[in-house]
Amino acid sequence: MPAWLFILVVQVGVSLSLNPSSADFQWFLRLRRPAWLTFERWIPLIWLVIYGCFYAAALLSWEAGGGWGAMAGFLLLLVLVQSYTWLICRTRSLSTGTVIGFAGWAWGIVQAILVGTHSSVAALLLVPFLLWSPLGTLVTWQMQRLNR
Repeated sequence: MPAWLFILVVQVGVSLSLNPSSADFQWFLRLRRPAWLTFERWIPLIWLVIYGCFYAAALLSWEAGGGWGAMAGFLLLLVLVQSYTWLICRTRSLSTGTVIGFAGWAWGIVQAILVGTHSSVAALLLVPFLLWSPLGTLVTWQMQRLNR
């Protein structure tokens, strides 16, 4: 199987397997959000771009000789990011989301540094996530206070 297809299959598989159920997600959608969160309708598009960047970064990293260690790092990043909503919905705990959001961002920094040693472009493709993730974590933290 070519690398481009393998990476795509793994990314789609992880994304589909860590999706909350419809009932769980409906609970999440009913939660109150901060008043300043006026761009929520754009969030799915933002994540689509970020996942596209993850895919391209993983592929470039592989082609630059990053090897299986780099792929394991991308897999861990994807699992952390994708499990954010799934864990919030399954545990009904926004504090879990805050922790997993921070953990994903921290691992994203480590992954960017590691990937940057063999592909600066792949590392740069992680920047959209590194910029967006703290905002998502902040929203989750503020949602905790609004939904006690």
